Amino acid sequence: MLATQAQSDPVVMTVKGVPVPRSEFVYSYYKNNGNGQADRKTVEEYAELYANYKLKLAAALDAQLDTSVAFKQELASYINCQGGENMAVTTDFLTEARHLYDRTKKSIGSQGLIRPAEIFLRLPTQASNREQDRVAQRADSIWRALQGGADFSTLARKVSEDQRTAAQGGDMGWMQPQQSFVELEQAAYALQPGELSRPILAPDGYHIILMKERKQLEPFEVLKDDLVRSLQQQNVRKAIAGQNVSGGTVQKTTANQKYLNQEYHDGLLVYEITNREVWQRAKTDEVGLRAWFDAHERIYVSSGPHYRGVAYFTKTKADMKAVKKYLKRLPFKQWSETLNATFNSDGEERVKIVVGVFKPGDNATIDRLVFKRRDAAAWADVAYPFEAVYGKKLKKYPEGYNDVRAQVVADYQQMLEAEWLASLRSRYPVQINQEILKTVNQHQ
Repeated sequence: MLATQAQSDPVVMTVKGVPVPRSEFVYSYYKNNGNGQADRKTVEEYAELYANYKLKLAAALDAQLDTSVAFKQELASYINCQGGENMAVTTDFLTEARHLYDRTKKSIGSQGLIRPAEIFLRLPTQASNREQDRVAQRADSIWRALQGGADFSTLARKVSEDQRTAAQGGDMGWMQPQQSFVELEQAAYALQPGELSRPILAPDGYHIILMKERKQLEPFEVLKDDLVRSLQQQNVRKAIAGQNVSGGTVQKTTANQKYLNQEYHDGLLVYEITNREVWQRAKTDEVGLRAWFDAHERIYVSSGPHYRGVAYFTKTKADMKAVKKYLKRLPFKQWSETLNATFNSDGEERVKIVVGVFKPGDNATIDRLVFKRRDAAAWADVAYPFEAVYGKKLKKYPEGYNDVRAQVVADYQQMLEAEWLASLRSRYPVQINQEILKTVNQHQ
């Protein structure tokens, strides 16, 4: 019996002496590397990734993370919430949610999420030169009106030709990289909250973008319930149940359930050990971040003049002076949050604020008052007649790693993970059976 089972389900790899049967690898490979994946891996590539996953699991078990109270409570809570008959299906949902989160986090990278608003003017693909000039001139006219103080939301509702976003005052909702045209994405990610782009020509027409908010993706535990609900609304539950039934045998359904349960158990441990060894360490290791930046500064350098500061607009002279007084005693990273909490609480916007690092062309007020550009548009919002800037010109950019912290943290995380995996490879033997691996193909 054991010999027959070994022949039908041979070992595809061994990690720290623990065998991985071919059926487990096939299950994981097709589940996480299907036709819908943007970055599909070959069987050989996925085998290396799966070996890394097993190495992390081995490290988590060696660290006895499976004996922690927190792990046992989360696992017990999960099991208690699922109920017996839906165990496999619901486990699959949570696993899919985690995979969806991990893929999303990877695709977002250090760029984060943005919430832009747009005014869109359509330009047909076969438009004549005359039509192209007309739309371009109209886009420029709208942009100048916005520079002169026109309300973006009001204009978007009146003139934008994207009915969906126009109804929301141009609000496009939260977006991540690779969700729009390259031209729009590059322009949008270059904007700080409150900044306005010039008209951008994309394949479908002209877009004027106002950046409303930026943020990094929240932790998995914060988004877990929403992700699961989203998957349920997409009828994934029915599809998963159908996949289990379509096997035609109780044996296949039972095997799937076993791997689903194992996947959830192991996934919790791998997430925790990776968070401990890589993610949290990279975020808090100020000495390491500084050393990484110093050694790789050239890849972050941006040429030309830069200004780190704020452009702000107030209704009274008193507020204009008060803003500067607050800024003098605060570190740069606290400016935006503190000013909004101090001057724009209780639903009243006493001060308009644009904080960031600017280069010529990024902001008209900075262009005029700092870079002394005569072609910069004048501020013309009569509700906020007082205009000022506060900050300093940078002799070089970035001056330190905090100027480009998000990118430095992401790069440092990659380095830490590579070093960690190299260390695990030296501690735990990995053997991949290439002959068995060759039997994993598209017809399995």
